[in-house]
Amino acid sequence: MSSIDLAGFSAKFAGDDDPWRTFTARDEAVKRAAILHALGPGPIGRVLELASGNGSNSVALAPRSLRLDATEGTREGTALTARAIARYPHAYASLLPLPARPPLPVYDAVVIAEILYYLSERAMLRVARDAVTWLRPGGTLVLAHHRIDFFDFAQHAAGIQDRFLAQSGHRWAARAVRRTGKWIVCSARRRD
Repeated sequence: MSSIDLAGFSAKFAGDDDPWRTFTARDEAVKRAAILHALGPGPIGRVLELASGNGSNSVALAPRSLRLDATEGTREGTALTARAIARYPHAYASLLPLPARPPLPVYDAVVIAEILYYLSERAMLRVARDAVTWLRPGGTLVLAHHRIDFFDFAQHAAGIQDRFLAQSGHRWAARAVRRTGKWIVCSARRRD
């Protein structure tokens, strides 16, 4: 595998506002509905979204959140996210290349979608350890990732969410909310 880096993601977003058709593809809409189901009905206080891309999930998360921090590792993606959530005064787009510290210290929910397999093993370990500290006790962690590999991944997709949870150093009560042959969305809460 030859993984894509932030410069590669920047180039994709600079060339096309929706390079993976996340706003328009039916499968992406089904996945987004599963993410919202995993998050719960809301309203949810503070929600952190990592790697918001072009904001296609952010625009769906914003109505469920009292505050949404949609973070993205590229300037181009951050601008697209800001545009997508502009009508929500309680939703903020910010530049946050991972691993890094988010805008607030603690959140009621953390949504991590389509990013873990792009991280190096070391970076994913740090994000896993950090994500635990960002989530308030009883908070919800939502993970949504492919189950099949693509040529630009840094890690294999199979079992990526289980590896992430194990690397956090905590035990989780996790359940699959929706699974297809291509992807899985799960909801997790810390047991300890």
